[in-house]
Amino acid sequence: MPVRVVESSAPSQVSGASSGNTLPQACSLLTVGQNEKDEAWRVNVCIQGCDLDHGYLCGTMEALNVPMADTPVVTFWEGEIVDGKNYTFFTGKWEATPEDDIRHWTKFPSFSPLLSRVEADGGKTLDLSSYQYIFMRWKEQYFVNVGEDCGLTIAGFYYVCFSCSDGSISGFYYDPKSSPFQKLELKATNAGRSGFSFSTYEFQ
Repeated sequence: MPVRVVESSAPSQVSGASSGNTLPQACSLLTVGQNEKDEAWRVNVCIQGCDLDHGYLCGTMEALNVPMADTPVVTFWEGEIVDGKNYTFFTGKWEATPEDDIRHWTKFPSFSPLLSRVEADGGKTLDLSSYQYIFMRWKEQYFVNVGEDCGLTIAGFYYVCFSCSDGSISGFYYDPKSSPFQKLELKATNAGRSGFSFSTYEFQ
């Protein structure tokens, strides 16, 4: 669900997925929290779980006031953290080719020092554990409370870059049937007890 403007509350600590399974504690900047997006409608985004050991995170998106829907539209999404161990920079699915991956990752200035290694092997030999940026993919998996005829699409996914130094997030939405390089930006406004609170997301 590509969106334009987002406001978010300060993130809270990881408490585990909605299934009740306990997940390992995340780093202080990559934590469970809730965001609000706004295009023609508002969208609440909640990170429900984060497992850094397995490069996994998940959450929900709730689109409010969708013109073609009678009720808020909720989707469940899962994320992959690019760590060279569990996931590389090459997606290998969702209709994304290695060329698509490179075109999107190179939109992030922080990716430039990694480009040659990624082109060689997808970044398998890179040690990203101390890198100041965390690269991820976020993919909506299914509609929770409505059918697929609700008027929204979840065919694409997000290439995401998270800055460990200031908590900012930027991303690009990829869907071969949608406009290319829809840009997502999240800027931190202040540090909270367990991370950062944020002011705006926007798609361009």
